[in-house]
Amino acid sequence: MARTGHHRLRHVAIAVLLLAPAAGLLWVPWYAGAEPRLAGTPFFYWYQLAWVPGCGLCLLAAYALTDRSRRRRLHRHRQRHR
Repeated sequence: MARTGHHRLRHVAIAVLLLAPAAGLLWVPWYAGAEPRLAGTPFFYWYQLAWVPGCGLCLLAAYALTDRSRRRRLHRHRQRHR
């Protein structure tokens, strides 16, 4: 795959990972019911709580996909100009 195609795919993956929690939580009618219950807790509540670690995992994955070499170059540039 071409280098630009690889970067574009990486950027799309990062965007999807960052938008997934918003999409999953903003469309309230999809999860506004009481069934199925989990340990007696209505779906509305446990679905939202399940997104707490889910958001963390999405952010972690997006961070892992960011361009680390660019961050290193930026860090070295800042160190030189102090």
